[in-house]
Amino acid sequence: MRRLLVTMVLILIGGWNILLAGEAAPLAADELTEKRLVAISSELRCLVCQNESLAGSQADLANDLRREIRMLIKAGKSDSEIMAFMVDRYGDFVRYRPPLKGSTLLLWFGPGVLLVIGLVALLRYLRRRDRRIGEQSLTAGEERQAEALLRDPNPREGSS
Repeated sequence: MRRLLVTMVLILIGGWNILLAGEAAPLAADELTEKRLVAISSELRCLVCQNESLAGSQADLANDLRREIRMLIKAGKSDSEIMAFMVDRYGDFVRYRPPLKGSTLLLWFGPGVLLVIGLVALLRYLRRRDRRIGEQSLTAGEERQAEALLRDPNPREGSS
């Protein structure tokens, strides 16, 4: 009886989810429009996710931007005009491969410059540390203890 009741509840929950499910958003009626949309949006960065293309993102802003690109395609704009519109609106950061120009030099070379700066700083730190370690000398007591250890590497406990 209990198993039947659990089964009925699960069926009701599943049926309720089906009733609440909405219809999938229609793709462009024109297959060529959809192919152009995918090609353009795969070259653009999702401004919410930033590590995902606009084509692959499910963020609300990405859906809105894809809808806008679809409208621009239907309006007869070329791919370069659509890309220029997106760059004018959101800046070069919206492109996965921004053009090499003065304002994007940091995007292109910033990570490499930071890596070089980090390596130089690490090398300077290690050299300074080595110099400090090399400059320290042992006290007379420490030298006697080291010599004793070198003569008898296995000293017995309790003997002084």
